[in-house]
Amino acid sequence: MSNQSLGNRDLVSVIIPIFDEVENIDPLMAALLPAMEGLARPYEIIVIDDGSTDGTGAKLARCARAHPQVKLISFKRNVGQTAAMMAGIDHAKGAVIVPMDGDLQNDPADIGRLLTKMDEGYDVVSGWRKDRKDALFTRTLPSKIANGLISWVSGVHLNDYGCTLKAYRHEVLEGFRLYGEMHRFVPIYAKWQGARITELPVTHHARTAGKSKYGLSRIFKVMLDLLVVKFLTQYETKPIYIFGAVGFFFFGVSLFAGISALYLKFFRDTSFVQTPLPLLFTLGFITGVMCILMGLLAEVLVRIYYEAQNKTPYTVKERINLAPVEDAARGDVRRIS
Repeated sequence: MSNQSLGNRDLVSVIIPIFDEVENIDPLMAALLPAMEGLARPYEIIVIDDGSTDGTGAKLARCARAHPQVKLISFKRNVGQTAAMMAGIDHAKGAVIVPMDGDLQNDPADIGRLLTKMDEGYDVVSGWRKDRKDALFTRTLPSKIANGLISWVSGVHLNDYGCTLKAYRHEVLEGFRLYGEMHRFVPIYAKWQGARITELPVTHHARTAGKSKYGLSRIFKVMLDLLVVKFLTQYETKPIYIFGAVGFFFFGVSLFAGISALYLKFFRDTSFVQTPLPLLFTLGFITGVMCILMGLLAEVLVRIYYEAQNKTPYTVKERINLAPVEDAARGDVRRIS
């Protein structure tokens, strides 16, 4: 994510990805602008029109012209909530970034509560829709299952990963990019950067206008993205560990199949052509070799990634009696590989 200089340490950047919510724009701004004014601190509202086709973009443009604090980013086509949120974060100048939904199910009055909680020393305050106003079997129950699975796999235990309303310190969002449906996993990345995370119950309203863009099909996308997150957080700098483990598993399958085939051949008088074990032996061995080779290739790519961009696989929180690491061109950079 972007490494912007923060012009005002008190500035709050509210980010709102929106797609086809023309009926909700006016009531959203009517609730959000007074809530932000009531905070008595500088703010900006960055609204991302994610390729809307229902007049949302035109209404947002009128709102931005009428209110200087409202800033609009319009996409040529719909690319998804994660990309829209990334665009907002890339353009945000605030020391604190607060994403929220544009369908009025999040309550703007909760933003102040998130900031107050953050003042206790937290880097991330995650909203928890404790009393959720969505359909039980199509939204709430699948979400609870997904939240439990994500918490178990990631080790970052939150009750509500799907709640967009959160507050982040800008610095914990630096150094990574989001793809797919990964916006819900930002707390995991932040924890990976050493952030202090807490959760705060927030108000959740039933949708009164527009149509939800979420469905059961998103569950499968989330599960696949979770696998990517797990891989990146555990094996980003040592991919050979995961590929090697899979490779050795298939070598084990191959060895078992080979020994079994030989046993049946010499002790049970069973021909190789009468059992699939020789084929399993061959496929297991080939798959194991391919996994090891893919792991080695991934290791090479990781090193190219870090070396070509002068990146290090660590982040420094503080230096005492040490000057910043010199520029690579002077040959003084120390890397861990």
